[in-house]
Amino acid sequence: MSISRFQVCILLLSLFILSAKLHAQEYLQKYYPETDPLVIKQIEKWQDIKFGLLMHWGPYSQWGIVESWSICSEDEGWCARKTDNYVEYKKEYENLKKTFNPTKFDPSKWAEAASNAGMKYVIFTTKHHDGFCMFDTKQTDYKITDKETPFSINPKANVTKEIFDAFRKKGFMTGAYFSKPDWHSENYWWSYFATPDRNVNYQISKYPERWKKFVEFTHNQIMELMTDYGRVDILWLDGGWVRVKTDAEVREQLLSSNYAARPQSQDINMPELVRKAREKQPGLIVVDRAVEGPYQNYLTPENQVPGKLLPYPWESCIIMGGGWSYAFDAKYKTPHEVVHLLVDIVSKGGNLLLNIAPSPEGTWDEEAYATLKGVGEWMNINSDAIYNSRPLFPYQSGKICFTQNKNDKTIYATYFAEKDEAKMPEKILVEGISPGTEAKVFILGSKEKLNWKKVENGFEVEIPKSLQNKPPCINAWVIKVSNESL
Repeated sequence: MSISRFQVCILLLSLFILSAKLHAQEYLQKYYPETDPLVIKQIEKWQDIKFGLLMHWGPYSQWGIVESWSICSEDEGWCARKTDNYVEYKKEYENLKKTFNPTKFDPSKWAEAASNAGMKYVIFTTKHHDGFCMFDTKQTDYKITDKETPFSINPKANVTKEIFDAFRKKGFMTGAYFSKPDWHSENYWWSYFATPDRNVNYQISKYPERWKKFVEFTHNQIMELMTDYGRVDILWLDGGWVRVKTDAEVREQLLSSNYAARPQSQDINMPELVRKAREKQPGLIVVDRAVEGPYQNYLTPENQVPGKLLPYPWESCIIMGGGWSYAFDAKYKTPHEVVHLLVDIVSKGGNLLLNIAPSPEGTWDEEAYATLKGVGEWMNINSDAIYNSRPLFPYQSGKICFTQNKNDKTIYATYFAEKDEAKMPEKILVEGISPGTEAKVFILGSKEKLNWKKVENGFEVEIPKSLQNKPPCINAWVIKVSNESL
């Protein structure tokens, strides 16, 4: 059977549209504005600080593999196992707790480097999908403080507490990443049945008591985190497939191949969970990732930057090097790349949550420190264009991104320098905004007032020779326009 050129074009267009929808699904959801005044205040504070640190860490770092996913039976290349025996592999994976001994763990060093880079909040993986707990939970012995784990005798064994304490000393907001699914729990992946995919592997309606125990287990663990670890600002829940589903959604999933051998609603009673958590932590920001509803206080596009302004609180979580978890051959983003990422995201109204994965010994690679140092050098000069800013139409124009201070309305136009662009141009054309005649224009890092003139659809700034040859920084240059500009 022959296919016409027109049919081929239609097919390709359909595939492109489907791909675009899948790519954008994490940030094209309906947003439900928060109503609690304390939470609203915390979200505003979080939107002001812009730049955060995410850390995925657990026994899996010893193998340098993707976190958790290699014990899931879904056939994806990024979580493939290098073995033919799943049962033996899973046993070896779970036995990694018996050799996990990160004796070089020093969270104060991480907090210092992150603070110097301009980061202001931290999200740490207290538990990933594999169920291994990086905190001293009383609900399971699959944890870093269990006597079978060598590190349990170390004074810093309760690593979540150590990390939160170290970062709070640097003024950080703290957040607990917590996986709703737990593949180690007998009440989620019951050993009586096979585990065909990421979901609960038994019929909840047939075994309601077992599911009830899992919900209690989940609530108990989260309440431990809300009670015993000081001030927690963000509860960052992952595993969006653990959620309430309507009958229509279950039927749709049954007809699709969307990772559900046994599609069903997985209700962990979020209203009650959030109510209890906020009793312990007033104003707690809750991020029920990828689940439309009132418990997704901000959205989290993963490893991608939206192509446009998003009209609600959001954060791009981006890998700095390797994968989410530690990789022995990781190639890290450069300061140039991170600065451009940060400015791009902030100009569209978002935050950047940059992931750095600790090693099996409890250290960061030197390349990670080098990148943070370079970002910090840029932020020391240009952070006014980042912190307390909000997007300014037209947001971006060519090589320039716009932000505006939310209080005094000062405008910042950030010019993206090319990778090898060490000298500033003689003139910079800024299209899209038109300053008032009394506006004063500067380059951040210099006190010299710059000459400028209005042009069609914008203005042009003259850069003096002294600045051209010796810019105040590298990677990107920020033009500051005083608030007389509007």
